[in-house]
Amino acid sequence: MTGFFSQTYETPAEGLVYGPEEIKAILPHREPMLLVEKMWLDEEEGIGHSEYTVKPDDFFVRGYAPDGRTVPFNILCEIMAQGCAIVVKDQLMQGLRPLFAGIEHIEFISPVHAGDKCECEGRLVGERAGICFAEVSLSVEGRLCCAGQIQLALVPAVN
Repeated sequence: MTGFFSQTYETPAEGLVYGPEEIKAILPHREPMLLVEKMWLDEEEGIGHSEYTVKPDDFFVRGYAPDGRTVPFNILCEIMAQGCAIVVKDQLMQGLRPLFAGIEHIEFISPVHAGDKCECEGRLVGERAGICFAEVSLSVEGRLCCAGQIQLALVPAVN
C-alpha cells in the first residue's frame, strides 16, 4: 500500500511498533481520548505512522451526524496529532510531552466512519521555540481523507 509521504505503508517487524503501554508512556492521553492503537517511526525517512480503528461506540461518533457513524473533523485532527507525535521521539525521551497546539491548512477530502481503520502519517518540517510543525495525513484503505499541517507544543511531562 502506498502512503501519503512514504513509498509504502506497512507495519514493521515486531519490536519496532509502539503498542498501548508504550504509547501511554509518551502521550498524556488516556481512554476515551487516546486515539492511537499502534505507532512506529521510519527513522530513515523521518516519517511517523499510526493506526486507529474507529469504534461504533466511540463517544465522538454517537450523536454527531444523523447517520450516527461519521467522525467529526476536529477528532480527525486529534487522531493525526496524536499519531504523528512519534516524529518528536528524541524530545519525548528527554521528558517532554507533545500537546496539540494548532492547525494550519487542513483539507478534509473524504469522510471517515465508524469501523474505518485510520492510517496516519506525519513528518516534522520545522521547530521554533518549543513548537514543532508537522505535515500530516489520514487515509482509510488508501483513500486520502484529510491532510495538512499541525503544531505540537513540547512541554515538561507531569507524572
